Amino acid sequence: MSLFLFLTVVQALVGAGLVAVVLMQRSEGGGLGVGGSPSGLMSARGAADFLTRATTILATLFVILSIALAAVSVNTTSGSDVDTSLDRTVPADVDPLGAPAAAPADTAAPAPAEAPASDDPLAGAVGE
Repeated sequence: MSLFLFLTVVQALVGAGLVAVVLMQRSEGGGLGVGGSPSGLMSARGAADFLTRATTILATLFVILSIALAAVSVNTTSGSDVDTSLDRTVPADVDPLGAPAAAPADTAAPAPAEAPASDDPLAGAVGE
């Protein structure tokens, strides 16, 4: 098992734990102790609360794991090989938009009376 996969699983578990701890906390109306009752986050009682400490520890661990995953993923996913299996270069003599190519100067081809049918379902929508 690679380090990247292990850290990803730990990150998912820490994230689920963080969500659970945050949802278990009581809503007091004053976000982060700004306003509200004196038993908010900034008081001695609020700072000693188990859920508040658990939230702080899990949030710090989540950020540290995120940085570690970013550092490990650079080494895991970086490669010097370029995948050319999907190389779809267009030759210079072909119009990528599908317009008929101009006839060579020595061959006189009559112009078609009607434009060829296109596979584009919105081809006639411009004139309407």
